Amino acid sequence: MYWLGTDLTFPDYNEVNEDGIIAIGGDLSPERLILAYKKGIFPWFNEDEPILWWFPQDRFVLFPENLHVSKSMKKVFKDQIFTFTENKAFREVILNCSNVNRKNQDGTWITNDMVEAYCKLNQLGIAKSIEVWKDNQLVGGFYGIEMGNVFCGESMFAHVSNASKAGFIQFVAKYHKKYELIDCQVYTDHLASLGAIEINSETFLEYLHHD
Repeated sequence: MYWLGTDLTFPDYNEVNEDGIIAIGGDLSPERLILAYKKGIFPWFNEDEPILWWFPQDRFVLFPENLHVSKSMKKVFKDQIFTFTENKAFREVILNCSNVNRKNQDGTWITNDMVEAYCKLNQLGIAKSIEVWKDNQLVGGFYGIEMGNVFCGESMFAHVSNASKAGFIQFVAKYHKKYELIDCQVYTDHLASLGAIEINSETFLEYLHHD
Protein backbone atom coordinates (compact mmCIF):
# COMPACT_ATOMS: atom_id res chain seq x y z
CA MET A 1 0.00 0.00 0.00
CA TYR A 2 1.25 3.46 -0.93
CA TRP A 3 2.04 5.65 2.09
CA LEU A 4 1.87 9.40 1.57
CA GLY A 5 4.67 11.64 2.78
CA THR A 6 4.87 15.40 2.97
CA ASP A 7 4.86 15.88 -0.81
CA LEU A 8 1.54 16.94 -2.31
CA THR A 9 1.07 13.93 -4.54
CA PHE A 10 -1.02 10.79 -4.97
CA PRO A 11 0.01 7.53 -6.65
CA ASP A 12 -1.17 6.36 -10.06
CA TYR A 13 -4.64 4.88 -10.21
CA ASN A 14 -3.19 1.42 -10.75
CA GLU A 15 -2.15 1.47 -7.09
CA VAL A 16 -5.79 1.09 -5.99
CA ASN A 17 -6.37 -2.13 -4.08
CA GLU A 18 -9.43 -4.37 -4.43
CA ASP A 19 -11.25 -2.47 -1.67
CA GLY A 20 -10.81 0.88 -3.43
CA ILE A 21 -8.03 2.31 -1.24
CA ILE A 22 -5.34 4.16 -3.21
CA ALA A 23 -3.15 5.53 -0.39
CA ILE A 24 -2.68 5.85 3.37
CA GLY A 25 -1.42 8.69 5.53
CA GLY A 26 -0.66 12.26 4.60
CA ASP A 27 -2.74 15.06 6.06
CA LEU A 28 -6.02 16.92 5.67
CA SER A 29 -4.59 20.24 4.56
CA PRO A 30 -6.75 22.24 2.14
CA GLU A 31 -4.09 21.80 -0.56
CA ARG A 32 -4.07 18.01 -0.27
CA LEU A 33 -7.84 17.74 -0.09
CA ILE A 34 -8.28 19.91 -3.18
CA LEU A 35 -5.73 17.83 -5.08
CA ALA A 36 -7.48 14.64 -3.98
CA TYR A 37 -10.91 15.75 -5.17
CA LYS A 38 -9.47 16.96 -8.48
CA LYS A 39 -8.26 13.38 -8.97
CA GLY A 40 -11.53 11.80 -7.83
CA ILE A 41 -10.04 10.67 -4.51
CA PHE A 42 -11.61 11.22 -1.09
CA PRO A 43 -10.68 10.49 2.56
CA TRP A 44 -12.71 8.05 4.64
CA PHE A 45 -11.38 6.58 7.86
CA ASN A 46 -12.16 5.95 11.51
CA GLU A 47 -10.91 7.95 14.47
CA ASP A 48 -8.29 5.38 15.47
CA GLU A 49 -6.98 4.78 11.93
CA PRO A 50 -4.47 6.58 9.72
CA ILE A 51 -6.06 8.60 6.92
CA LEU A 52 -7.35 6.27 4.19
CA TRP A 53 -7.74 7.68 0.67
CA TRP A 54 -10.31 6.05 -1.62
CA PHE A 55 -10.85 5.75 -5.35
CA PRO A 56 -13.70 3.23 -5.86
CA GLN A 57 -13.72 1.38 -9.17
CA ASP A 58 -17.52 1.60 -9.22
CA ARG A 59 -18.72 5.13 -8.56
CA PHE A 60 -22.25 5.87 -7.36
CA VAL A 61 -23.51 9.07 -9.01
CA LEU A 62 -26.66 10.94 -9.89
CA PHE A 63 -27.11 12.55 -13.28
CA PRO A 64 -29.44 15.50 -12.52
CA GLU A 65 -31.74 14.67 -15.43
CA ASN A 66 -32.36 11.26 -13.82
CA LEU A 67 -33.57 12.71 -10.50
CA HIS A 68 -36.62 10.77 -9.33
CA VAL A 69 -39.14 12.61 -7.16
CA SER A 70 -41.85 10.39 -5.69
CA LYS A 71 -45.47 11.45 -5.28
CA SER A 72 -44.99 11.68 -1.53
CA MET A 73 -41.98 13.99 -1.95
CA LYS A 74 -43.88 16.15 -4.43
CA LYS A 75 -46.50 16.60 -1.72
CA VAL A 76 -43.78 17.60 0.77
CA PHE A 77 -42.75 20.41 -1.55
CA LYS A 78 -46.33 21.39 -2.36
CA ASP A 79 -47.12 21.67 1.36
CA GLN A 80 -43.94 23.75 1.88
CA ILE A 81 -42.98 21.74 4.94
CA PHE A 82 -39.33 22.82 4.74
CA THR A 83 -37.30 25.88 3.85
CA PHE A 84 -33.76 25.72 2.47
CA THR A 85 -30.56 27.74 2.74
CA GLU A 86 -26.97 27.37 1.55
CA ASN A 87 -23.79 27.96 3.54
CA LYS A 88 -25.69 29.52 6.42
CA ALA A 89 -24.71 26.86 8.98
CA PHE A 90 -21.87 24.80 7.51
CA ARG A 91 -20.29 23.84 10.83
CA GLU A 92 -23.66 22.86 12.29
CA VAL A 93 -24.39 20.67 9.27
CA ILE A 94 -21.10 18.78 9.40
CA LEU A 95 -21.35 18.36 13.18
CA ASN A 96 -24.84 16.93 12.80
CA CYS A 97 -23.55 14.58 10.09
CA SER A 98 -20.79 13.45 12.46
CA ASN A 99 -23.21 12.72 15.31
CA VAL A 100 -26.04 10.96 13.50
CA ASN A 101 -26.48 7.23 14.14
CA ARG A 102 -26.08 5.20 10.97
CA LYS A 103 -27.17 1.65 10.26
CA ASN A 104 -24.35 -0.92 10.46
CA GLN A 105 -21.85 1.67 11.72
CA ASP A 106 -20.54 1.72 15.28
CA GLY A 107 -19.27 5.29 15.13
CA THR A 108 -18.54 8.18 12.85
CA TRP A 109 -15.86 8.66 10.23
CA ILE A 110 -16.19 12.45 10.51
CA THR A 111 -13.48 13.10 13.10
CA ASN A 112 -12.73 16.45 14.72
CA ASP A 113 -9.84 16.87 12.26
CA MET A 114 -12.25 16.24 9.37
CA VAL A 115 -14.67 18.85 10.71
CA GLU A 116 -11.97 21.50 10.90
CA ALA A 117 -10.52 20.57 7.50
CA TYR A 118 -13.85 20.89 5.68
CA CYS A 119 -14.74 24.09 7.53
CA LYS A 120 -11.52 25.53 6.09
CA LEU A 121 -12.61 24.41 2.61
CA ASN A 122 -15.96 26.11 3.20
CA GLN A 123 -14.16 29.35 4.10
CA LEU A 124 -12.25 29.02 0.82
CA GLY A 125 -15.53 28.71 -1.09
CA ILE A 126 -14.88 25.11 -2.12
CA ALA A 127 -17.08 23.19 0.32
CA LYS A 128 -20.81 23.95 0.41
CA SER A 129 -23.60 23.09 2.82
CA ILE A 130 -27.32 22.83 2.22
CA GLU A 131 -29.50 23.42 5.26
CA VAL A 132 -33.08 22.22 5.71
CA TRP A 133 -35.24 24.05 8.24
CA LYS A 134 -38.61 23.42 9.84
CA ASP A 135 -40.15 25.86 12.30
CA ASN A 136 -36.82 27.72 12.40
CA GLN A 137 -34.99 24.58 13.50
CA LEU A 138 -32.20 22.88 11.54
CA VAL A 139 -33.69 19.46 10.80
CA GLY A 140 -31.56 18.20 7.92
CA GLY A 141 -28.84 18.96 5.43
CA PHE A 142 -25.75 17.80 3.64
CA TYR A 143 -22.38 19.10 2.52
CA GLY A 144 -19.91 18.47 -0.25
CA ILE A 145 -17.16 19.79 -2.48
CA GLU A 146 -17.56 21.75 -5.71
CA MET A 147 -15.23 20.56 -8.47
CA GLY A 148 -16.19 22.46 -11.60
CA ASN A 149 -19.12 20.70 -13.23
CA VAL A 150 -19.22 17.97 -10.56
CA PHE A 151 -20.51 18.24 -6.99
CA CYS A 152 -18.92 15.69 -4.68
CA GLY A 153 -21.42 14.91 -1.93
CA GLU A 154 -19.89 13.93 1.39
CA SER A 155 -22.52 13.28 4.04
CA MET A 156 -26.11 14.11 4.99
CA PHE A 157 -28.33 13.98 8.05
CA ALA A 158 -32.00 14.23 8.96
CA HIS A 159 -33.69 14.69 12.31
CA VAL A 160 -37.20 14.46 10.84
CA SER A 161 -38.59 12.30 8.05
CA ASN A 162 -37.76 13.38 4.48
CA ALA A 163 -35.55 16.31 5.54
CA SER A 164 -32.29 15.27 3.90
CA LYS A 165 -34.13 13.87 0.87
CA ALA A 166 -35.97 17.18 0.40
CA GLY A 167 -32.72 19.12 0.67
CA PHE A 168 -31.05 16.90 -1.90
CA ILE A 169 -33.97 17.15 -4.35
CA GLN A 170 -34.12 20.92 -4.00
CA PHE A 171 -30.36 21.19 -4.55
CA VAL A 172 -30.31 18.99 -7.66
CA ALA A 173 -33.31 20.77 -9.16
CA LYS A 174 -31.71 24.15 -8.55
CA TYR A 175 -28.29 23.24 -9.99
CA HIS A 176 -29.21 20.76 -12.71
CA LYS A 177 -27.67 23.06 -15.36
CA LYS A 178 -24.50 23.74 -13.38
CA TYR A 179 -23.47 20.20 -12.43
CA GLU A 180 -23.21 17.41 -14.95
CA LEU A 181 -23.33 14.89 -12.17
CA ILE A 182 -23.51 14.58 -8.38
CA ASP A 183 -20.90 12.23 -6.93
CA CYS A 184 -22.50 10.12 -4.19
CA GLN A 185 -19.32 7.99 -3.83
CA VAL A 186 -20.76 4.64 -2.72
CA TYR A 187 -24.15 2.94 -2.97
CA THR A 188 -26.98 3.69 -0.55
CA ASP A 189 -30.64 2.70 -0.87
CA HIS A 190 -31.57 6.27 0.04
CA LEU A 191 -29.82 7.78 -3.00
CA ALA A 192 -30.71 4.89 -5.29
CA SER A 193 -34.38 5.72 -4.68
CA LEU A 194 -33.65 9.22 -6.01
CA GLY A 195 -32.16 7.93 -9.25
CA ALA A 196 -28.45 7.46 -8.50
CA ILE A 197 -26.62 4.73 -10.44
CA GLU A 198 -23.18 3.16 -10.59
CA ILE A 199 -20.69 4.06 -13.33
CA ASN A 200 -17.09 2.94 -13.72
CA SER A 201 -14.24 5.09 -12.47
CA GLU A 202 -12.97 5.88 -15.98
CA THR A 203 -16.32 7.39 -16.96
CA PHE A 204 -16.43 9.33 -13.70
CA LEU A 205 -13.01 10.86 -14.39
CA GLU A 206 -14.14 11.93 -17.86
CA TYR A 207 -16.91 14.01 -16.27
CA LEU A 208 -14.66 15.27 -13.48
CA HIS A 209 -12.05 16.51 -15.95
CA HIS A 210 -14.50 17.77 -18.57
CA ASP A 211 -14.14 21.55 -19.04
